[in-house]
Amino acid sequence: MLALWIFMLFTAATSQDVVTSSDDCPRMCGNVHVPYPFGINHTSATSAVNPSCAMNSSFFFFICNSSFSPPRLFFARNMPIHNISVEEGTISVRVDSSSRCYNTTGLVSSFGQSIRLGNGPFTFSDSRNKLIAIGCDTLALMQDTQKTFGSGCISLCNRNVTLEGSCSGFGCCQTSVPQNLKTLTISLASPTNHSNVLQFNPCEYAFIADQRTFNVSDLQLSTQPFSRITQEFVKSDVVIEWVAREETCEEAQSNSNSVCGSNTNCSYSENGNGYRCVCKDGFTGNPYLPQGCQDIDECKEANKYPCQGSCKNIIGSYTCKCPIGMRGDGKSGCQGFRVTAIAAVVGAVLFTMIIAMLILIMYKRRRKETNFFRNGGMLLKHQRVRIFTEAELVKATKNYDESQLLGEGGFGYVYKGILADGTQIAVKKAKDISKAQINQEYQQEIGIVSQVNHKNVVKILGLCLETKVPLLVYEFISNGTLFQHIHHKKPQALANWKNRLRVAEETALALNYLHSLADPPIIHGDVKTSNILLDDTYTAKVSDFGASVLISPGDSDMASKIKGTFGYLDPEYLMTGCLTEKSDVYSFGVVLVELLTGEKPNFMARSGEKSNVIQYFISSIESHDLDQLVCFGVANEDEMEEIEAFAEIAKQCLCSSGAKRPTMKEVADEFGRLRKLNERSRWNHDKKSEEETEHLLGESSYDSIHVENLNQHDIYSLEMDLYPAYSI
Repeated sequence: MLALWIFMLFTAATSQDVVTSSDDCPRMCGNVHVPYPFGINHTSATSAVNPSCAMNSSFFFFICNSSFSPPRLFFARNMPIHNISVEEGTISVRVDSSSRCYNTTGLVSSFGQSIRLGNGPFTFSDSRNKLIAIGCDTLALMQDTQKTFGSGCISLCNRNVTLEGSCSGFGCCQTSVPQNLKTLTISLASPTNHSNVLQFNPCEYAFIADQRTFNVSDLQLSTQPFSRITQEFVKSDVVIEWVAREETCEEAQSNSNSVCGSNTNCSYSENGNGYRCVCKDGFTGNPYLPQGCQDIDECKEANKYPCQGSCKNIIGSYTCKCPIGMRGDGKSGCQGFRVTAIAAVVGAVLFTMIIAMLILIMYKRRRKETNFFRNGGMLLKHQRVRIFTEAELVKATKNYDESQLLGEGGFGYVYKGILADGTQIAVKKAKDISKAQINQEYQQEIGIVSQVNHKNVVKILGLCLETKVPLLVYEFISNGTLFQHIHHKKPQALANWKNRLRVAEETALALNYLHSLADPPIIHGDVKTSNILLDDTYTAKVSDFGASVLISPGDSDMASKIKGTFGYLDPEYLMTGCLTEKSDVYSFGVVLVELLTGEKPNFMARSGEKSNVIQYFISSIESHDLDQLVCFGVANEDEMEEIEAFAEIAKQCLCSSGAKRPTMKEVADEFGRLRKLNERSRWNHDKKSEEETEHLLGESSYDSIHVENLNQHDIYSLEMDLYPAYSI
């Protein structure tokens, strides 16, 4: 027993030494506290740092530069750190913004920002950071150094503005940052070099900012014009997330190498692809120290843990014992009702519950009626479009079960459903975003799809107006998207040139209808292979009008925020914000290239050269190497000539100048001509093959055989014996 007691004392002392050694390490650099698992490396230190001061000596030591007063802590040597949070797993740093300034002669200064977080377990926070752009003629773009993604926003205005409230696109715009990002490059462009706004806005800025702390009103521009923005406004707070190790909680537990201390839980981060440690409920402290998470004495914090009776702290929780004649749940507190009043209380509660249920039923009914009238129900119920109830669609989609999810669009989810009469439908349901934005987008889409009637456009069957945002009910298209058939499925439907040409012609006819025959004309705004569906007979149908606009002839739509899909976006629209019919023509040209090459528009060319698929496609046409790009079998020279004509149309659609692109009517007419040539060529080829077969059979030395007396199997066997190299 004495030996066991000595061993326990030794073990406790050793454990205490581990904690103490971490506490003995320097933990302050200027005004910034540096908790374990991080450590400090002083630039003025004369001796090497203690590796045990940080959990990871390769990545978790930060430089403390003592040449500043007070000293400053740096991440990656050039980003000052002003906060480190163990609880949230974040580091807040200050970075410069990208900027460009102009005068009457053009660009006079330019500064681009490129941020690299290195090889450690660090990523930009996708939930905290936003890309912010400030200016009246400004296009801000961001991408990683590998160029695996690209995004941005545009800010336009025609007069001096006061920056207050949120960034809405008028003098200031913002967009989200994706997950798993370790590098970021921010660039700026101006469609007109600020020539129209130079008097009040000569400069533009773009930066990443923490949306919790960033407030555009803090720029203090309410009493001064854009022209007085100085360097004090071009720095911003950026949030960096970190994980303890880049592995799952299951892997850490199975390998018994978790770095979490006692009384902790493991929390996996999708953004960091790794896990962090957090204290269990009822504990607080540093979860990375062996005994860092200590029990909370709830009885000493009455404001957070109320108890009107006798409070007793227990490990990880507490109990609350109520006085005689009062009752409680043993934890949250005592309720001031005596036992003698229980019957009266129960009666009052039941009465209140009944009244509340009646009020709730009336409220739901009133809400449905309000939504119905607000969404134009009185007008639409007299139209041909069918009005569905909310209960019908909930039942048809199994309460919008995840197994019924067909896909996700720009502003909503699409679910498959089956009505009581067996009709298959597709229901478009709004995402959880701004209500004003949803109503605007859905009202616009309802106005567009309700007037469209074309065999190559997805047909709307009806609406549900009882919800706050109307639900759109479309015909169900069974064979998925053109994107899936090109990139994910075995391309039986697209195995030959004839079918690819047909799909292209049908899509062109649909877009020509929208541009030329609809009244007023419709610009789709998001033409891409994932918005082209194929039905049971593989007929193409254009869908998703969430980004579409109705225009008067000769007009265009000026966008305050770029809509569409990168890779398909018209570069002229990207620079000017003006959406026209020729923007659809450019996007359709990208679809044609995707049909020919089988490559996604944002992928690198198959040649391995540093150019995208569109550039490589145009280069192949000019160098007469088109046959190297085609991703399907070509039957004969006639088809190759048709493919070359098809590629030339695609090249014209991809012209950088919208004025030089053909109209969709010209494109549809040209595809109609190619279809007729293809059918005539196939008919001539089949007739020639039939004549050659008859000629060969007529010259056979087996003239004593009477073919009319043979069955089909015998004829096939005879021909294969006579001409083994001839395929019928």
